[in-house]
Amino acid sequence: QVHLAESGGGLVQPGDSLRLSCAASGRTVSFVGMGWFRQTAGEEREFVAAMDTTGRRAWYGDSVKGRFTVTRDNAKNTGYLQMNSLNAEDTAVYYCALYIRGIWSDRRSVGYWGQGTQVTVSD
Repeated sequence: QVHLAESGGGLVQPGDSLRLSCAASGRTVSFVGMGWFRQTAGEEREFVAAMDTTGRRAWYGDSVKGRFTVTRDNAKNTGYLQMNSLNAEDTAVYYCALYIRGIWSDRRSVGYWGQGTQVTVSD
């Protein structure tokens, strides 16, 4: 069994930064990477960012390139999403993901999801 524990969401103002964390536990050795999706009400879950297990390669959704950075600490089995220059369009529930395939933007590549953490960007 695998468990993903997310933290770090909250309410921030436009232009602020926020860092999300995702701690993985259990049988995670077979996964090929860790990443993040986000979802707003009535919309499909959108790919945000992903990193392979080596930590040397990362991929980003077009809407967050240059503002968000995904990293991981393999010793802690934890992934992070640093979000800078946040704007109202970034408001969503953010989900941590463990991948079983390396098609990073495809939700069907995800084997396990975190419970989600709300990020709200508002004045």
